[in-house]
Amino acid sequence: MENERPEAATTHVRGSELTVQSVFAGVIVAAIMGLSYPYMVLKLGFGPNVSIVSAFFGFVILRLIARNSYDRWQNNIVQTAGTSAAQTAFMCIVLAAFDMLRESKIVAFQLNPTPEQTFVWLTVAALLGVLLAVPMRKHFIVDEKLPFPDGMAAAETLKVLDPPRGTAKGDLEWDQARRAAQVLGVGLVASALLMLFREDAQLFKYIPEGWTPGDLTWGATGASVVLAALGVGASYSLLGIGSGFIIGLRVSTWLFIGGAIGWLLIPLQLVQNGILPDHPTRTMVLYWVMWPGIGMVMAGGLTILVVRWHLLMEAFRGLGAAGTSKDEFPLSLVIIGIVILTAALCYLQELYFGLPIWMSLVAIVLSVPLMLVGLRALGETNWGPISSLSNLMQGLFAAIAPGNINANILGNATTGTIATTSEALMQDYKAGYIIGSSPRAMTIAQLIGAPIGAAALAWSYPVLVSTYGIVGENAQLAAPTARRAAGFAELLSGGPDKLPISALIAMAVAAVLGVIFALMEQNPNLKRIAPSPTGLGLGILLPFAALSTIFVGGVIGALWLALAPRSAKVYLVPLASGFIAGEALIAIAVPAILFLQEKL
Repeated sequence: MENERPEAATTHVRGSELTVQSVFAGVIVAAIMGLSYPYMVLKLGFGPNVSIVSAFFGFVILRLIARNSYDRWQNNIVQTAGTSAAQTAFMCIVLAAFDMLRESKIVAFQLNPTPEQTFVWLTVAALLGVLLAVPMRKHFIVDEKLPFPDGMAAAETLKVLDPPRGTAKGDLEWDQARRAAQVLGVGLVASALLMLFREDAQLFKYIPEGWTPGDLTWGATGASVVLAALGVGASYSLLGIGSGFIIGLRVSTWLFIGGAIGWLLIPLQLVQNGILPDHPTRTMVLYWVMWPGIGMVMAGGLTILVVRWHLLMEAFRGLGAAGTSKDEFPLSLVIIGIVILTAALCYLQELYFGLPIWMSLVAIVLSVPLMLVGLRALGETNWGPISSLSNLMQGLFAAIAPGNINANILGNATTGTIATTSEALMQDYKAGYIIGSSPRAMTIAQLIGAPIGAAALAWSYPVLVSTYGIVGENAQLAAPTARRAAGFAELLSGGPDKLPISALIAMAVAAVLGVIFALMEQNPNLKRIAPSPTGLGLGILLPFAALSTIFVGGVIGALWLALAPRSAKVYLVPLASGFIAGEALIAIAVPAILFLQEKL
């Protein structure tokens, strides 16, 4: 999609963004997001981007306290602070992994940080992630112009909540804005209702979560896989359809092909060759296919960065040249902050967890390429692979410090916290770029929101665990991402030789193919037929049911653009934004409703 150019300021003129009212509203929304996000992540197993949800909360609060002085740029500050807090609170998965490992029968693990230690540790790591992401904004948003669909959806929402001023009914701009708002509203309501009545929302449960092929098997007797057990099927999700609209047909097609390879072809081969037992579980398959998937994503992403190194260098030079302007966050402060926060994080992890300073430095340095690769994948597909890439760090630390379970899980935690912080923030930068916000003001809002999210998580997590439980037979919080990290740490506790050799060979082959495909993408004559290494690699890693829905959205969007380009130009992005916003809003609301039901 080509909707990345900042809007012309004909009917809107950007005023002050960091006002008392926007900062006050931002703090409130950051606290709400920081408190609500951990329960959602631990209960439902995923954490959708909350930019749109934060924008709606910001609209309500600003309208109450600011009334006529409210505008989209102030609300963008609010939603940025809310997103920053939520992304920091997402690291509840680290605390959950700690709890699971303490109860492990396989490894000895004793780490149990206090709320105060958690607050300080996550604040420092998250602030470091924010500052490391600042120089990357120009590269991914301005130069590369990656879609970042959630960011585009947030920008559309911000504009709808603050319609054009100085125009009258009947004017072309007024009419277009009204129609876009109506389409977004229709999409939002439809997506919200579908999510509300789906089984996974755990409220009305009238609509299945998706379609599965039942007990259908793939393969021969004694060497087959049950497709439903591997998640093969399609999800009933308008969010997936909307993401496909914005991602486009090419990448969504390669996502689907990658899913078919990872969840149909590879599992059957693993069973037929005796590497996995007959009828394997999804977790068994995931622990194998994650390696070629990660290899292709990493190799393809790093190859593109090497080929386009001049764009990345220009982004850094551009930030330095513009560092004194009122719109850019100063590069000098970025560098000073990174140095101070790196030293602080190394000290804290040695003090709190006994992790040697050199290991923390290794984890921090490695978080940068993970961030670069993860942001490219997120920008192209709307799906951030940081959790899978963090598992790669566990494998690396198993080689660096065999048998050191603390180093293993903290390698995941450190790189994951730093890199994850950048994901939603780049979506915010995308939204800000579209509506013409100041990167300096948005960065300050991110720096405000991160410690609020850390505080909300530090003191709410023990309450959640004591109320619902996270380990044991009666635990109500599934926390699948944390379970994967903890399980992987147990698997690697004996050293890297515990990894299946066949998976590592597949990883090397996939990495070579990732390099080849990435180079083909850079050739204008080959790009149309070149496989997308990001799409293929992520397709191997992600749930097949989600990929198939995104693919359907990509096909529908392509047909719309081909058959009715005029209407698609006006309505496609607003409708996709509504689809994304509706499910995200319900995903936030459901845990709160369930909590109230259990208490009343």
